[in-house]
Amino acid sequence: MSDQTSWKEPLTLAAIAFIALCISGINPFDRLTWWLEVAPVLIAMPILFMTAKQFRLSPLLYRLILIHALILIVGGHYTYANVPIGHWFQEAFGLARNHYDRLGHLAQGFIPAILARELIIRHLGRLPKKWLTLFVVSICLAFSAFYEMLEWWTAVAGGGSAEAFLGTQGDVWDTQWDMFLAAIGACSALLLLSRTHDRSLSQVQ
Repeated sequence: MSDQTSWKEPLTLAAIAFIALCISGINPFDRLTWWLEVAPVLIAMPILFMTAKQFRLSPLLYRLILIHALILIVGGHYTYANVPIGHWFQEAFGLARNHYDRLGHLAQGFIPAILARELIIRHLGRLPKKWLTLFVVSICLAFSAFYEMLEWWTAVAGGGSAEAFLGTQGDVWDTQWDMFLAAIGACSALLLLSRTHDRSLSQVQ
């Protein structure tokens, strides 16, 4: 495979994310919430570009990062409590709230788990499976906890204007649910994608 061909997919995925980001920025439900929700995308994209030549990620990981970016971008445009597909599920299954944010926090464990797995394997080598699992899940839980604190700090600083970013929708256990779902996402990613990830890693190692 030529170097030009190997770059085709990552550049295509980046273009999709950039176009989606631009579209989502057109008349979002709440401009402050949009900035807060898409901030990880705005931070990650330059980092991925700057490190791509020295440390290109596996094709699988790039695809997963795009999926995560799109989840954030859609949530930023509508706010998580108002994403239409979440309302559809809420009405179809008689749910008490819009669960799109639950999907976001599940992805917050699922995608970072593969990122953490890749960084560990490529920097530290192949660890015993139980230790690799422990490290990956612990990293994802730490990231989830940090994100919850970030939401808390934002709420303290922004007051009522940050309520849409918190997305609790009146659930007093929202923080616990978010971290629990991140843990489920991380474990699911390791269970479902480890072999696929190994094959994808062989293309860049």
